[in-house]
Amino acid sequence: MAQIDVYKEWLGIPEGDRPPDYYTLLRLVQFEDDVDKINGNYRKLNGHVRKYATGQYLQESQALLNELAKAMLCLTDPVSKEEYDASQGREVQAATGAEEVTTLSVLVQNGDLERAQVTEVEHFADARGLSHRDALVQMKLVKPSVATRAMAQEYRLPFVDLDDMLPEDDILDKLPRNVVKRHSCLPLFEERGRLLVACVDRPSPELEDEVRLRYGMSIRAVIAMPRSIQKAHSKYYAAGMRTESKSDSAPPEKTGKGQAKTKAAPKKKASSGKLSDEERKQRTQYSLIAICWSIVIPSIVLSQFTNLGTLPVVGIGLGIGLAVGAVLKLTYWK
Repeated sequence: MAQIDVYKEWLGIPEGDRPPDYYTLLRLVQFEDDVDKINGNYRKLNGHVRKYATGQYLQESQALLNELAKAMLCLTDPVSKEEYDASQGREVQAATGAEEVTTLSVLVQNGDLERAQVTEVEHFADARGLSHRDALVQMKLVKPSVATRAMAQEYRLPFVDLDDMLPEDDILDKLPRNVVKRHSCLPLFEERGRLLVACVDRPSPELEDEVRLRYGMSIRAVIAMPRSIQKAHSKYYAAGMRTESKSDSAPPEKTGKGQAKTKAAPKKKASSGKLSDEERKQRTQYSLIAICWSIVIPSIVLSQFTNLGTLPVVGIGLGIGLAVGAVLKLTYWK
């Protein structure tokens, strides 16, 4: 099958550099700074390319969707955009003093939050140890997506809708399920020597170290909604979908000479070993049931078929019960 020029056939980009620069790829004017324009073009092109995401062009469409996502995430990240623009020949403008941007100030400026509500949100968040984003969502003042976009602006990080993302399998395989769960994140793909990772908040130093060790590159965080991260975990890290190696569950021990030593698998518990709390509780219940029946059944039989009085019958039943208890102690509880 002849190779298709997806840039020309699907996006209408004339022949030239392949792959094209990010501005050409997103059909933007060179050095476009309007974030809404960048996001708008990305959404239109993403929806268009998804029409080809089945059949014979499945791989080509997925690769192009990831290219579009990388371009959008780069151009909506102020730091990355400045670096990219400089690589494309744009002269860096001297930074000017700018007003501090916060999640709440962004929402007030955009008309999503009343200025009078700011103090109420701050008190609510402080009292419960929440971020302003989470406080806004719990108070139901704004939608989760609106609050998260505002928080991303405060952090000067791009916001990402994970429904539009197609993480690469080889990237997902390197970060095990227990790590993404612990850090509430999702690895996406590599972009210009850094790993794009969707996070619910700023990445922790521990996550940055994990990425550096596992991928050999630094992290570039993008912000996503907590619910989207959880949904992605269920989709890409379902039980049994990505097998974690033994090294992911426990680090190797060190010998006296500093050499790594594989940690020995735990031995099976011998029959004389201590019982767990759950086993002890279960065996206690079974033992009490057995003792009770060993008292009740003989007592009923003796009272029906003998002329013994009540006290002798009860005494014999208790004696049998004690005998059963002793047997269980020596065998079942051993």
